[in-house]
Amino acid sequence: MAHSLVRTKFHAPRPRPGNIARPRLDAILRPGDQARLTLISAPAGFGKTTVLASWLATRHKVAWLSLAAGDDAQTTFWVQVVAALQTVDPDMGRSAASLLQSPQPAMESILTTLVNELSELTHDVHLVLDDYHLADGPGIHEDMAFLLEHLPPQAHLVISTRADPALPLARLRARGELVEVRAADLRFSPQEAGEYLGAATGRDLDPADVEALEQRTEGWIAALQLAALSLQGREDVTRFVAGFTGDDRYVVDYLVEEVLQRQPEQIRDFLLRTSILDRLCGPLCDAVTGQAGGRSTLQALDRANLFLVPLDDTRQWYRYHHLFGEVLQTHLLDEHPDDVRELHGRASRWYDDAGEPVPAVRHALAAGDAERAADLMELALPALRRDRQDAVMLQYLDALPKEVLQSRPVLAMGLVGVLMARSEFDAIEDRLRGIERALDAGDPISVVDHDEFARLPGELELYRAALALVRGDGARTVDHAARAVERAAADDHLTRGGAYALQGLSSWSSGDLTEAQRTYSAAVDELLSAGHIADVLGCSIALSDILITQGRLNEAARTYEHALLLTSDSPIPLRGTPDMYVGLAQIACERDDLPAALDHLHRAEHLGDPMGLPQYPYRRLVALAGIRHAEGDLRGAADLLAEAERVYAGDYSPEVRPVGALRARVLITQGRLDEARAWVRRAGLRADDDVAYARECEHITLARLLLADADELAGSELLERLLASAEAGGRTGSIIEILILQALAHRDPQPLERALRLAEPEGYARTFINGGEKLEALLRAVTKRQPRWPFPRRLLAAPQAPLSSGLAEPLSEREAEVLRLLGTDLSGPQIADHLVVSLNTLRTHTKHIYAKLDVTSRRAAVRRAAELGVL
Repeated sequence: MAHSLVRTKFHAPRPRPGNIARPRLDAILRPGDQARLTLISAPAGFGKTTVLASWLATRHKVAWLSLAAGDDAQTTFWVQVVAALQTVDPDMGRSAASLLQSPQPAMESILTTLVNELSELTHDVHLVLDDYHLADGPGIHEDMAFLLEHLPPQAHLVISTRADPALPLARLRARGELVEVRAADLRFSPQEAGEYLGAATGRDLDPADVEALEQRTEGWIAALQLAALSLQGREDVTRFVAGFTGDDRYVVDYLVEEVLQRQPEQIRDFLLRTSILDRLCGPLCDAVTGQAGGRSTLQALDRANLFLVPLDDTRQWYRYHHLFGEVLQTHLLDEHPDDVRELHGRASRWYDDAGEPVPAVRHALAAGDAERAADLMELALPALRRDRQDAVMLQYLDALPKEVLQSRPVLAMGLVGVLMARSEFDAIEDRLRGIERALDAGDPISVVDHDEFARLPGELELYRAALALVRGDGARTVDHAARAVERAAADDHLTRGGAYALQGLSSWSSGDLTEAQRTYSAAVDELLSAGHIADVLGCSIALSDILITQGRLNEAARTYEHALLLTSDSPIPLRGTPDMYVGLAQIACERDDLPAALDHLHRAEHLGDPMGLPQYPYRRLVALAGIRHAEGDLRGAADLLAEAERVYAGDYSPEVRPVGALRARVLITQGRLDEARAWVRRAGLRADDDVAYARECEHITLARLLLADADELAGSELLERLLASAEAGGRTGSIIEILILQALAHRDPQPLERALRLAEPEGYARTFINGGEKLEALLRAVTKRQPRWPFPRRLLAAPQAPLSSGLAEPLSEREAEVLRLLGTDLSGPQIADHLVVSLNTLRTHTKHIYAKLDVTSRRAAVRRAAELGVL
């Protein structure tokens, strides 16, 4: 996993020696072995973690995650959840982990993948989220609700928290899927308090004193633990208990004061100075305190049960009990306020030397050393950007003073990159101008990463090109992208690759496919050199779409195959892999290799929607619709395309083959011309429109409708203009389709012969086979003109799947007989006489036929039946 992870957070605490048995809690928790959610919710200091550790100690499959401050970023949270699960099974969550590395993860798709992976487990697993209240970040509660709703029966979620989470607890409670442990359950009973205090102090306490202390603390375990420490060496227990008053906060302050005062000065100083750390190890404590012996001190504190929680099995890393640590920090600020910044500075330097930039930056900021924090952040930026840690970058960049950020152009550009990735475009141009002014004005600037600094001129133009593309300004996109290439160093493959891709998008949108293909190919080469394989996959889709429009099916197939070879070398599944299979499925379908097409689609579906790019769901449906059409299931194809329209997700690529146009073509083939005409009206299409590549697919669809409506004059004139435009743009794929329609319009085999000559080298087939009986007749005419030409003969020999109606309710035998007679010249009364039924009965049959065929007239029913093969 690319994100930096603190492995000690996945260590389940072991039950401490001397823990008292609490059978009543065991009885409450026992149903949690089958429950969807076990919730332990209570204020700080009620022993939630201890109870969980004891309950789960005998379970073999426990995925533990101890959450901490700063874990409220959505992506960071789920990266850690997946990592926790992988401590149980290293292969668990691999696909989800890969998806979490994308710039803008689609969380529902990622969670769906995770749920699917959990459902494949052959054993139960308990996923424990300890201190869940610290993950109270945007989106996480919604994600958790989704996870809970879809959790498979072998997976059990366990949450400990100081406050009830925003989850559907009432619904889970009503279903009997929730096990709850509350503060009232966790409080020590008088008997438990007596056992605990006796064991902790090593003496038999007066039952009255125990009862009084239990009542004063209301069974609050942290208070009892602190009280036990304070009682050590004290003779007048009754007096101590009598003076023990106050609410939770004051009780803790009082007892910590008692504990601290009783510690040797060296230990007390150690506790206060190391309280700034959220994790402790011997060398780090030595660096912060300036004293040796940190490891032995931690071990001694652990043995003394002084609110120290081990984070690993080797007792190398610890943390303070959260409440205890907070109180220690309060005392540190009260007693040594001038030392706090220096302590954070020491921690920052230690983490920097240890190669952990994120905590190094955090402590530098806490030390008030903005310049050092900026230095560290600048050096960490490339790795954070590579690992997609946008939330971390944004958090620390926002924490820097404005004037520091203004004098740090590398950091300022890093912030621009984060905002672009988050689609926050509004202030980008102002920030770019600020960076430009800093570079041009000669004012003092600070630079520590000179390699990143050298990339700035190219990045300035790259981001301006992206902004221009977002605004639909193609000319400025190309101009800025060209400048980015000019200003980028020869080894700055990311900037150059991004610039070429933006140029390709702009050229593609304008119809200059030759230039689009050239620049996209250059982008792929640069991204390959940069090692950004996932980005290569995205570019491969665009490049293949361009090649297909140019009629270059062979090259398009090789592009997808090459991309798949690149994914095979990756240690983790790469997002975009199923999209490659969808592309190959569409090419195989066009070549009339339906088994291969289905095999490619099955491979894509095996990887799953979440592994696909945002456009994958609709592209898969379009590919499957093409297969259904080839199989003769026109109704199924139309329904799939309707669903594709519903889930359509666009990107920066031009929408040159709208799903609505593809569905209208199927409707025309079905004879559902009224619906096709309605689509034309919605699309705002006219036969006398100016033609251009951007709407070429839609205008070709309009021409099909005009021919179906027997408006051959308007259809032919539109086809002539479309052909001239496609020829000028070198769009051979479109030329083939237009020539076929011209052949049908004029019943002339000559345009068809030209289309066949263009199509044969690339293996086209379905474009011709789907043409129906009229095109079949023209193909036969071509074979007579060219008797030795095998290609048209192969097309004629291809098996034709009978068109199926896909009717939700099939026609009865009598309805089929009525429909056959409706196709004759007989009138209604004559049909009734022929069938020996009344005219009213005939009308009833006809009404049922119209409903099943989804038509409103006799002529439409006959046409639809002929197209669907119902007759």
